[in-house]
Amino acid sequence: MTAFHTLDDLDVAGKRVLVRVDFNVPMEGARVTDTTRLDRAVPTVRELIDRNAKVILMSHFGRPKGARVPEMSLRPVAEAFEGVLGRPVAFVDDAVGDNAEAAVEALSAGDVLLLENTRFYPGEEKNDAEFSKQLAALGDLYVNDAFSAAHRAHGSTEGVAQILPSAAGRSMQRELDYLALALAAPERPVMAVVGGAKVSTKLDVLEHLTAKADKLVVGGGMANTFLLALGAEIGKSLAEADLVPTAKAILEKAKAEGCELLLPKDVVVAKEFAPNPETRVCAPDDVAADEMILDVGPDSVDHYAEELESCKTLLWNGPLGAFETPPFQTATVELAKFAAKLTLEEKLTSIAGGGDTVAAVNMAGVADDFTYVSTAGGAFLEYMEGKALPGVEALKK
Repeated sequence: MTAFHTLDDLDVAGKRVLVRVDFNVPMEGARVTDTTRLDRAVPTVRELIDRNAKVILMSHFGRPKGARVPEMSLRPVAEAFEGVLGRPVAFVDDAVGDNAEAAVEALSAGDVLLLENTRFYPGEEKNDAEFSKQLAALGDLYVNDAFSAAHRAHGSTEGVAQILPSAAGRSMQRELDYLALALAAPERPVMAVVGGAKVSTKLDVLEHLTAKADKLVVGGGMANTFLLALGAEIGKSLAEADLVPTAKAILEKAKAEGCELLLPKDVVVAKEFAPNPETRVCAPDDVAADEMILDVGPDSVDHYAEELESCKTLLWNGPLGAFETPPFQTATVELAKFAAKLTLEEKLTSIAGGGDTVAAVNMAGVADDFTYVSTAGGAFLEYMEGKALPGVEALKK
């Protein structure tokens, strides 16, 4: 049994169900350019429709900071979701107040309504009690299907959940179940891959994972800080010299926890950070003063793959190199393909998340082959840090 309420716990027939979705989608003008987040809302909405609920969707879009910004209206998103859902989706240009109440009153069982951008109201981000009450007055039940916004204690993510009977939607439930597979009760051994530019942005993640993972691969620019801590000369590579003592402390903690921390055995260097420059592969302590590390080398990828082959669970956040600039995507793409191969062979449970990570596994063409790929950014990161997420805590039994 899950530790949080789900749709299975709610009697929704004939009820007004407020559903928090994440429709903060990429747009070009009035056109949605990526429907991934709309697609992920479909299972919950369709189930509620099939169970004769009146479905009232609410979401934020952009950062209007409590003001009504016309280009941040959700109206064009309602039209896009109608196409994805395959049935009418009504829209009202308010999230609370008389217009919203009238639009909800007009709903019949099985109808779907999208409210206007919740962040048009200052009370949303302030988690104002009065704003939460106004939202809650529109529904009989509350469902949160927006894990990507669950790290925010806002009116529509946490405030309403304190007022109405609440549950996780299918997308939220799926996300939490897979994250539990990776962190709460994983099949061991567990490998975590953590990449990115700076140690400072992933400090809490690294410290938390040393106690959770059996093997921890540190990649990206942050690996340079660890190499610096081990005394390597890294030329003009990106690094945080002020965090060398912190890197040393993490190395010691990993050793004490029995977590094997894996750093590059070889690196790809160049004299300029530009597409397709002249490169060479060298040992981490053989970087010239005018060179910079931009990816891990082939021996490192082979070593990580060999270590991964003995693992049962993979949790991945962040690329191994400067993957958006060719040819420095090579290590990330090769390891992602190997992880996907093990997953398809049912030898590995692979879970990846975070914006750059999603882009990287898409670049490798293996997003559909991983066990689960999370589109959440901040929420995924905070979950990996071991932090309690307000939007999830509010749904617990």
